[in-house]
Amino acid sequence: MTSPTSALRCALSVNVNKVALVRNTRHLGIPSVLRAAELCLAAGAHGITVHPRPDARHIRAGDVHELAQRMQAWPGREFNIEGNPFQNLMDFVRAVRPTQCTFVPDSEDQFTSDHGWDLARDGERLRPLIAEARALGVRVSLFMDADPAAMAGARAVGADRVELYTEPYAAAFGTARQAEVLDAFARAAAAAAAAGLGVNAGHDLNRANLTPFLQACPAVQEVSIGHALIADALELGYAETVRAYLARIAA
Repeated sequence: MTSPTSALRCALSVNVNKVALVRNTRHLGIPSVLRAAELCLAAGAHGITVHPRPDARHIRAGDVHELAQRMQAWPGREFNIEGNPFQNLMDFVRAVRPTQCTFVPDSEDQFTSDHGWDLARDGERLRPLIAEARALGVRVSLFMDADPAAMAGARAVGADRVELYTEPYAAAFGTARQAEVLDAFARAAAAAAAAGLGVNAGHDLNRANLTPFLQACPAVQEVSIGHALIADALELGYAETVRAYLARIAA
């Protein structure tokens, strides 16, 4: 199955963690993570993202393996697994070999991702794990703050891409600081591209702020969106919501 939106320069990967979070409040298996993923893919999403945390508070190990198997029926779509490579991420990378793994510097009890890597501190520890993932045929993206000066370092430790942590932009959107913050992201994206990195972005992007972000950051190749997209889907349904986000990307 090929994507009807393959002409878009920026891919949409749907993070289904929040579907798993709701499911885990009961023992009925609903809502189904697999069903959510398939509905989003059928509507044109380019990929599925999961972030299985060590405490399994949303995505569980079984979800990762089931999704990896199901994604085989969707050639050309991407499976992206996020997490801390010093915790449980590498076990999944070795077992299912996703299209992409995104290294995120979360602590085990962290509420949500809220900062990028400090490569001066962690770069040398990351280097062999990046090399291992790439040797398995898995693209590696590093979760990074919008610091143009840090992009060359991400390339130097072997990463293929960076994912810009966009919560500061989302927080500034609609305020007097929007232009200033957006300019910092534009410069970081341009610096990443100049360093030979692909550029992803994610965290608190939504239907309102997505188009201005991509207009300012044309180097962005993929956005990973979960919380806002799943919240919208509660009102609109998966298919209409995915189409709405694809329309924001196209704009």
